[in-house]
Amino acid sequence: MNYENVSAKFAALGDPTRLAILARLTKGDASVTELAGPFHMSMPAITKHLKVLENAGLISRGRDAQRRPCRIETKGLTAVVDLIEDFKKVWESRLDRLDEYLKELTAKEIKEKKNVRIQKGKQRNK
Repeated sequence: MNYENVSAKFAALGDPTRLAILARLTKGDASVTELAGPFHMSMPAITKHLKVLENAGLISRGRDAQRRPCRIETKGLTAVVDLIEDFKKVWESRLDRLDEYLKELTAKEIKEKKNVRIQKGKQRNK
C-alpha cells in the first residue's frame, strides 16, 4: 500500500488549531479571515497553519476575485484512512488470535480442574 506523505499528514492533523480548521472546512469553503475568527492569533500564524495543511495535501486554496477560499481535500485524507484501516485489520486479527488462545487456555484449565476433582474423589473412595 502506498502511504504517500502520511507523516506530513499526521503532523498536520496533530495540531489542535489545524484540526479545528479542518473541522470548520467540512462545513464548506471559507476564507482565511473566516477561518481565523475563532482563534486568538495573528493572520500570519493562521496562514502558517494553512500552509502546513496545504503542503500535506489536506486543503487547497483557490482564488475568487479578492477572496482566497480554502477547501478541504478529502482525497488528501485517503492515505491516512488507508493506513489506519490496515492497522485496524492487523490488530483485529491479532486480537482474534488472542481470543482463540485464551479460549483454549480456559478450556484446558477447566479440564485440568475437572481431572483433579476426579482424582481427589477416587482417592477418598479408597
